[in-house]
Amino acid sequence: MNEKVENYIKQVVVPTQDIFRDMLKYAPSKLFGLFGNAVIIPVYTNMLSPSEYGIYAISLAVLSFLCIIFSDWVGLSGLRFFRINQISEEIPKYLSTLTLLLCSNLAVMYVLAITFRQKFYEYFNISPKVFLFVLVLIIPVAIRALLFQVLRAQIKPGAFTVSTIINQLMTIVIAVLLLKYTNLGAMSILLAMAVSITVIDIVLIFQSNIIKYFRFEKPDLKILKSIMFYGAPLAIASLGLWMINQSSKFITTHFYGLRDAGLVGVAYNMTFPILLTLFAIITIAAYPRIINLYEDKVDIRPLVSKLSAYYLIVAIPIVAFIAVYSPDLMTLFANSKYQNAYVLLPYFSLSALFLSLADYTTMQYHLANKTYILTCLKISTGVVGLILSIFLIKSFGLIGVGIGTLVSNALYFLLSVVIKLEGLEWKIPFRALSHIATSFLPTGGLYWILKLANVNSIIQMPLVLLFYYLTFYGIRKLFEEPLLKDN
Repeated sequence: MNEKVENYIKQVVVPTQDIFRDMLKYAPSKLFGLFGNAVIIPVYTNMLSPSEYGIYAISLAVLSFLCIIFSDWVGLSGLRFFRINQISEEIPKYLSTLTLLLCSNLAVMYVLAITFRQKFYEYFNISPKVFLFVLVLIIPVAIRALLFQVLRAQIKPGAFTVSTIINQLMTIVIAVLLLKYTNLGAMSILLAMAVSITVIDIVLIFQSNIIKYFRFEKPDLKILKSIMFYGAPLAIASLGLWMINQSSKFITTHFYGLRDAGLVGVAYNMTFPILLTLFAIITIAAYPRIINLYEDKVDIRPLVSKLSAYYLIVAIPIVAFIAVYSPDLMTLFANSKYQNAYVLLPYFSLSALFLSLADYTTMQYHLANKTYILTCLKISTGVVGLILSIFLIKSFGLIGVGIGTLVSNALYFLLSVVIKLEGLEWKIPFRALSHIATSFLPTGGLYWILKLANVNSIIQMPLVLLFYYLTFYGIRKLFEEPLLKDN
C-alpha cells in the first residue's frame, strides 16, 4: 500500500466510517424531527386559521431573531472550543465562562426589550401578548441551545437523539391539547414549546453530566476573548441569514396582512424545517469530528468534499421532487385554505438546498476562526435579499417572496465558493454531480410517461423517486466509479 493510499484512508475512509456510525445514532432524532414537522402541518393548519398561523409564524421569526443576537452563538462557541479546552483540562472554567456570558446576554436582552418594546411592536407588527410569550420562551430555548451543543461536543449522539425526540413529541401533544381545549390560538403552540423545552433542559443537564464539570469560577478573559471573537461575528452573520429567510414574513404582513403571512409560514414549514433537518444528518455528525481532525493537523478537504457528495446525492432529487409535485404535496399536507402557498415550495426547497450546501463551503471559516468572513457574506446577501424582497413582494406577492429567498440563498452559496481560504477550500465533487445529472434523463422520461398515462400523483411520487435512485445506482455500477474516488 503506497503512501497516498494510506493518507487517503487516514483522512477520508476511517473518518467517514466514524461519521456514518454517528449518523446512525443521530438519524432517529433527525428523522423523527422530519416526520414531526411534517405531521404538525396538517394538524396546525386544520386547527388554526391562516391569520392565526400567521401569528405563529411571526412569533417564531421574532424568537429566532432574539436567539440569534443573544444566545445561539454562545452555544456554537461551546461546540467549537470544547475540544481545545478539554485538551488543556480547563472545561470547568470554560463552562463557567459560557454560562456567565449567556446569562449576561439574556439580561441585556430583557433590558432592551422592555425599554424599546413599542419599537418591537411596531417594527415586527406583533401584539404585546405575543411578545411577552416570546420573551418567556427564549430562556429555556437559550439553555437548550447551549446544552445541545455541549452534548454534540462530547459526541453523545444517542443522548442527543433521545432528548430531541422527547422534546418534539411533548411539544406536539401539549400543543394539540391546548388548541383543542383552550382559546389561546397560536399562543397554545408557544406555551407547549415552553413547557416541553423546560423539561428537556433538565434532562440535558444530566445527559451532558455538566454538573460534574461545572464550577462557579471567575471567567477566564482569554477564553472569553476567543468566544467573543468567534461567536459575535456569527451572531451578526446569522442576522444576515435571518433577513434572507425570515424577513419576508414581516414584509408580507406589512403589504398583505397576516393571512398571506400564514401562507408564507406554511410553505416555509413544509420546506426549510423538514429539509434542513434531513440534510443536517450528515453535518451534525461530521462537524465535531472534523473539528477534532483539524485540531490534530489533518487535511480535512477530501473528507468535506466526500461528505458534500453524499449530501448532493440525497438532496438534489428530493428538491426536484418537491418542485415538480408542489401542488400535490400542498393538497396532501395542508388544509385547503392554504392551497395557494404551493407556489412557494419550489423556491423554498431549492433555497434550502443551497443553504445546506453552504454548510460545507463555509466550514473553512469556522475552522480557521475567521467567522468575520462569514459575517460579511451573510450580511451582504441579507441586505441584498431584504431590498430585493421588499420590491418583489410589493410587486408580485407570494411569487416575489419565493424569488427573493432563492436569489439570496443562491448568492450566499456562490460567494462562499468564490472566497476561499488556502488549505481549507471546498473541492467540488464533479463525479457525483455528473452521475446525478445523467440519472435525471431516464427519470424525466418516466415522469412524462406516467403523466401522459394519467397515473395518480400519489402513485407517481414514490415510483419516480425510487426509479431515480435505482438509475443512479446502476450508473455508478456501470462506470465502476465508487464515490470513494470522487476526488
